[in-house]
Amino acid sequence: MWAWKHPHRATGEIEYVPLRGDLVMDNVDFGYTPDHEVLHGVSVFAKPGQKVAFVGATGAGKTTITNLINRFYDIADGKIRYDGINVNKIRKADLRRSLGVVLQDVNLFTGTVMDNIRYGNLDATDEECIAAAKLAGADDFITRLPDGYDTMLTGNGAQLSQGQRQLISIARAAVADPPAMILDEATSSIDTRTEAIVQTGMDKLMEGRTTFVIAHRLSTVRNSDAIICLDHGRIIERGNHDELIAKRGYYYQLYTGAFELE
Repeated sequence: MWAWKHPHRATGEIEYVPLRGDLVMDNVDFGYTPDHEVLHGVSVFAKPGQKVAFVGATGAGKTTITNLINRFYDIADGKIRYDGINVNKIRKADLRRSLGVVLQDVNLFTGTVMDNIRYGNLDATDEECIAAAKLAGADDFITRLPDGYDTMLTGNGAQLSQGQRQLISIARAAVADPPAMILDEATSSIDTRTEAIVQTGMDKLMEGRTTFVIAHRLSTVRNSDAIICLDHGRIIERGNHDELIAKRGYYYQLYTGAFELE
């Protein structure tokens, strides 16, 4: 069970408030340098269990938004709230522990496959790691490795394919079992068959969790509760797939191939 620890100073009592994964960005401005603002008045919300996708060209601000949710940077203006709590009042370590992250670039360390999965939750048992691998769709290829889960990985998992490395990273996120996820879709450099396996693993990981997805292939975000279209740090369209197709605007042009994402 995930919960926020809320100490009451007046009485000394500690209240535990269930963590639901309700995330809100309210009119956020941000720049990496004071003289160059990259986000302008961005407002986004995700209710518990919803999937929200960010779409836009390179430099539109997609990754910047997820970096701010993680508090890799602090905002210039506006508010970011997690279950009604200003993220500035949450310890960074606690905030990041509650957010699972699957990135485009996978980092595996020297150690066994089991060790690499367990890195998502150092207290996880072997059985929990294997269950996470099965959820991610990684168990099939792992059991065919020379030593199965005890196979040693070196050189950032150089002996594995890009898709296999990605499945291990999904299993790592699954064993942490966080209430919210940030997925920087990592299927752009994977063959079609492996992409389908990875996408299935991601879909299972997202079930019941608040999820932010940075979309590189629009086919993977059709089932999102909300799709946010960004252009130069501003939201230019929002809605679900059917609503945005009906608008025949920016998303429609992307989806029908009038122009492509980078």
